[in-house]
Amino acid sequence: MQLKTILNRIQKFNSFVYGTAHWVGDEHNPTLEVEIHPRSNSRGICSGCGKRCPGYDRLAQRLFEFIPFWGIRIFFAYAPRRVNCKRCGIHVEKMPWASGKHQLTDNYAWFLANWAKKLSWKEVAVAFRTTWDHVFKSVEMAVNWGLEHRNMTGISSIGVDEIQWQKGHNYLTLVYQIDEGCRRLLWIGEKRTVRTLLRFFRSFGRERSQELRFICSDMWKPYLKVIAKKANQAVHVFDRYHVVAKMNKAIDEVRAQEAKKMVAEGYDPVLKKSRWALLKRPENLTEFQETKLAELLQYNLKSVRAYLLKEEFQFFWEYWSPAWAGKFLDKWCTKTMRSKIEPMKAIAKTLRKHRPLLLNWFRARGQISTGVVEGFNNKAKLTTRKAYGFKTYHAAEIALYHALGDLPGLKTTHRFF
Repeated sequence: MQLKTILNRIQKFNSFVYGTAHWVGDEHNPTLEVEIHPRSNSRGICSGCGKRCPGYDRLAQRLFEFIPFWGIRIFFAYAPRRVNCKRCGIHVEKMPWASGKHQLTDNYAWFLANWAKKLSWKEVAVAFRTTWDHVFKSVEMAVNWGLEHRNMTGISSIGVDEIQWQKGHNYLTLVYQIDEGCRRLLWIGEKRTVRTLLRFFRSFGRERSQELRFICSDMWKPYLKVIAKKANQAVHVFDRYHVVAKMNKAIDEVRAQEAKKMVAEGYDPVLKKSRWALLKRPENLTEFQETKLAELLQYNLKSVRAYLLKEEFQFFWEYWSPAWAGKFLDKWCTKTMRSKIEPMKAIAKTLRKHRPLLLNWFRARGQISTGVVEGFNNKAKLTTRKAYGFKTYHAAEIALYHALGDLPGLKTTHRFF
């Protein structure tokens, strides 16, 4: 079977035929150039308006890289025609295998973009002997096409969170769709301010915003403010993970302060190596951590009392009735405020302040999963780590949409990947 026969089977272009193939590489860089010619008496298509027009002249031959065969690089060699369009003037013809002035064929760009979901961009470039810029442009093309063609109807539940993407206080605001049948990244915004989230709701549209039934977020004030203004009809739910994370941070602060105080006053350092014994769930403790926790529970320390308050609060999530959960929350907050443990008192004040939003967790129970947001955040962080960080916001945006956006792809007659 000849190479032209294979190409005609997998990549045939109307009004164009494949010519001869030339071996131009060596054993270290095997390369084939395949000529493409327009059919006799065919007219070129204007790249401006898309209509067939009479020819004007031809440009110098250009090379367009195609998907490699058996480790051999393939290039299409074609001298583009210029057409004389009555509407647009003299333009270079539109070629069906490439867009604009791109050096890659469209199918090769989609091929690289698909591989970039599994490997880092640098690994894809090395594996297929191309450049990082070519891989980035391919992913950018796939993301832009997917964003234009994705379905934005039927969105009833969203989750809002942020991740750190550079050193310092550099954050991205991420909005996810968390409906049972569709979970994906919807939108990315730079920073985590009021203006950032307002940009999402403006792009999302007032009509779609009013159709939202559930919104999940953390306790970040700018998010709370914007959600209350733009989608107050939705049930706003606090993510359980962030509530527990704040409580663990308070316990760690109590432990660190008390450990320093005990050392300064000459007591035995019983809190040494006790951090994870106090922070982890009892069922996740190692044998050493279980022994350490049993030892600590014999002492009347602030750290131990804070730990017991945290463990007692876990019963809050087991309620089914918002009313009974609210009574438990009130009792727990009262008890914590009397504990004289300042970091835990701060947590109790925060929970009292956001009591209605906390109880919404029970109203949304069984209808949405708040853990989806944290799961997506972990994937977003993995995408960032896989790239060893991003220098520009645009690169981070493209990579996250590509990895988490569940974007549609262009359907081709032959599946190359």
